[in-house]
Amino acid sequence: MPAYPFVTLDVFTDQRFGGNPLAVFTDARGLSDADMQSLAAEFNLSETTFVLPPEDPAHTARVRIFNRTAEMPFAGHPSVGTGFVLASQGRGRDGALTLEVPAGLVEVEIAYDTAGAAAGGVISAPRALTLGEELTAEAVAACASLAPADVIVTAHRPVEASVGVTFYFAEVTGEALTRAAPDLAAFRRVGGERPDGAARLSLHLYARDGDKIRARMFAPLSGTIEDPATGSANATLSALLLSLSDDESASFDIVQGVEMGRPSRLKGTARRAPDGIRATIGGGCVMVLRGEAEL
Repeated sequence: MPAYPFVTLDVFTDQRFGGNPLAVFTDARGLSDADMQSLAAEFNLSETTFVLPPEDPAHTARVRIFNRTAEMPFAGHPSVGTGFVLASQGRGRDGALTLEVPAGLVEVEIAYDTAGAAAGGVISAPRALTLGEELTAEAVAACASLAPADVIVTAHRPVEASVGVTFYFAEVTGEALTRAAPDLAAFRRVGGERPDGAARLSLHLYARDGDKIRARMFAPLSGTIEDPATGSANATLSALLLSLSDDESASFDIVQGVEMGRPSRLKGTARRAPDGIRATIGGGCVMVLRGEAEL
């Protein structure tokens, strides 16, 4: 049987067994769509990536990203982590990689430690910020097992937003963020009322904590009860927060995964560009395992 090499790593951390775990199949040639989906379900992580030759030879690789139930057009920690793995294998030019994903092109800038080894990366989201419809505070509260009064609507109402993949964003109090928990029945009810159906109801809650932002992300309808670190959501959050100000650019220190015992630290930036608000997200990466899958 053919053997397909893979590595696992933790993303948005500098400590093993923190951050968000990721599996990367470094040469996925020969795997079918069904194989990729089955392997992602078997690993049972937020996402698993599969590296293929690029369609444009000027780019580093084509990357397919699968969660437990479906392929993703773009995702943050898989893009950071896959770029880190490829750079560790000597791919890319001077620490710069370009990944082809269904949502577009993801630019990755690799960070190196004092010994010259790859230590993490920063990605540029493939699309400018877009905003969609709003949710009510009551709908958010029901999905997160909170009270409507826990949802803060001073800066913005709960809103759909994307820089490549869609989430719903709501600000809550710090105390409410700590005790939030997904209610599957409420997710199904609220998701069923969305134009795109229930499967894409991913709820990103955040609270301001001094000069930091604390965040949690729930997507139980796609198999992720809670995510330790959601790069694409926090990139979008960075762009959303900039859109609420008159500033030309902004940066944000974001903490996620603490309630899960997998603390993650992310650095988000956003800037105004000719085509809209563009965002980046970055953090550290640590290798964990290497192996092969026989299919």
